[in-house]
Amino acid sequence: QVQLVESGGGVVQVGGSLTLSCAASGSTSGINAMGWFRRAPGKDYEFVSYIDRRWDATDYASSVKGRFTISRNDADGTVSLQMKNLSPDDTAVYYCGATPNAGSWHRTAYESWGQGTQVTVTA
Repeated sequence: QVQLVESGGGVVQVGGSLTLSCAASGSTSGINAMGWFRRAPGKDYEFVSYIDRRWDATDYASSVKGRFTISRNDADGTVSLQMKNLSPDDTAVYYCGATPNAGSWHRTAYESWGQGTQVTVTA
């Protein structure tokens, strides 16, 4: 079992920055990829980014590429999502997922999820 806890959400003005963190505990040795997804009010889940340990790869949705950066701290297994130049379109609950398989844009590929952290961008 893997437990994930997201943190770092909050309220920020347009153009501001936030860094989200996802702390993993439990059977973390089996984790290969961790991903971030978000869900805005009234909308479906949207892929944001993933980081894949086996392939040393990252990927981003086109809507965040160039503004968001995903990284992993191998010492404690924490994955961070640095978000810059935020816009109201980035307002959502952000969820962290983990999988022993390859990183994916599909939410169903991830086996463990955190409870989410709210990000609100105000004009």
